Amino acid sequence: MKFADLLGRADDETLQNLTGAPAVHLLRLLDADLTKPSKLRNLVLEFHPPSDLLRHGSSRELLFDLLPQEDAQELQSHLGLSGANPYLALREAKIRRGSNREANLFSFFGEAIPREPEREEPESSVDLMPTYGLFSHQRDAVRRVQEMLRVAPYRVLLHMPTGSGKTRTAMNVICGQIRITEPALVVWLAYSEELCEQAVAEFIKAWEHLGDRELPVHRFWGRHKLALDDLKDGFLVSGLGKMYSAAKDRTDFITRIGDRTTLVVIDEGHQAVAETYRLVLGVLSQKQERTGLLGLSATPGRTWDDPAVDEELSTFFGRRKVGLKVEGYDNPVNYLIEEGYLARPNFEQIMSGIELSIYDLQKVADGLDIPLSVLQILEKDEQRNLRIVEKVEELARRHSRILVFATTVSHAGLIAAVLRARGLNSSAITAETDRTTRARIIQEFRNGDADPQVICNFGVLTAGFDVPQTSAVVIARPTKSLVLFSQMLGRAIRGPRVGGHAEADVVTVVDPDLPGFTNPAEAFFNWEDVWDAK
Repeated sequence: MKFADLLGRADDETLQNLTGAPAVHLLRLLDADLTKPSKLRNLVLEFHPPSDLLRHGSSRELLFDLLPQEDAQELQSHLGLSGANPYLALREAKIRRGSNREANLFSFFGEAIPREPEREEPESSVDLMPTYGLFSHQRDAVRRVQEMLRVAPYRVLLHMPTGSGKTRTAMNVICGQIRITEPALVVWLAYSEELCEQAVAEFIKAWEHLGDRELPVHRFWGRHKLALDDLKDGFLVSGLGKMYSAAKDRTDFITRIGDRTTLVVIDEGHQAVAETYRLVLGVLSQKQERTGLLGLSATPGRTWDDPAVDEELSTFFGRRKVGLKVEGYDNPVNYLIEEGYLARPNFEQIMSGIELSIYDLQKVADGLDIPLSVLQILEKDEQRNLRIVEKVEELARRHSRILVFATTVSHAGLIAAVLRARGLNSSAITAETDRTTRARIIQEFRNGDADPQVICNFGVLTAGFDVPQTSAVVIARPTKSLVLFSQMLGRAIRGPRVGGHAEADVVTVVDPDLPGFTNPAEAFFNWEDVWDAK
């Protein structure tokens, strides 16, 4: 029997029971015409699917009573029920959901059993991936930094190799500090506009995932201005030079910022003891008793072989330094390389063959770094330049992104022009490059196609330049600065676990009469004698 035909046999009382007495009573008050049997029958069909009526015990019994006796007997047999009274047998029948008896009931009325919505059973345990997470060695560093910032002298240097996630680690410290203190003003200081903008972008990414409230971000470098009245709660990124100039122009400027500052962070922290920087850091971090000072550096020293100068930096941070600790490794750089956080550098040398005069060698010996006059001698040597060009062209057959650290500003332009003339996409970036042009070149280098690209630079891409696709560098600039060497090397050693490469080629132009460096692992511990390692 069709279900609609069955409902056609229902009297007023049955229809009211199926509809619900309160609903019928309300309908009668509104419009008595709506309670006619034909209207109630349609309402039952529209409001209650047949499957619901057949599965609900009380409505099912009402439907059974509507069956003609012959149909009642047929259904009794169809369901495998016994008894002299088919209506009584049907009313007393146990019809469980999903049983064969239910299937037979539905088939008798020509109705399909409704399909249960597919529902995946959740796993007993699942692994959650954080959107701004840290590796274990970074989490350990965060914990130790936080411990030191909680006790006097409330300052510490975070020492992590280039490419090991120093900025992300610091952002976790900062976000944690802001969450537990409200209001909280964190001041981030950096010496270049690239580093400042990089800090803003990274903090925005971190706070979107780790933050607990709406928070302003303030820029104070270049043409950006700062409204002191708005500095109550937030993240302020400032150029060190601009902060120093503003402090000289207005004596209360930096003290008013210091009154509200809870944490000061200095990027490239090895520069903290430079005279101008020390003034800014001193006021900001000492205006309030418990204001923290966090330095970030891949090289916790300023020189290679002058312990007195490096001791000054260590003393400034209370001889408190947090470096990476990895169980089973004497040097964390080796661990970072083996685990794919850093690329394994393949070192190669190009011998220049330049001979310097005794006068020039004396200037090299007396200076903190290679003097400009000596660098200008190197840039003019044609044989040296030919070897550089040939090596870059060879690297371009295996690498898509190559950096050349040129000897001077004019040398960067010279090598870039020659490479471009020979068919390589090559550009030069120096401190003299227009800001817009520099941004365009870097953007193309970062997001361009897979064809080889080369940037020849002098003095501007040693820090704050993060393009993990870079897998080869040519260091044509000799230096006595282990800091500078480490920064140049670090531009190409992002490992596969952070979007880089498993291996990187590092080509150093060796000028026999000049000093140089090779191994980044050795550089990591160069300054340990002036720090009390924590």
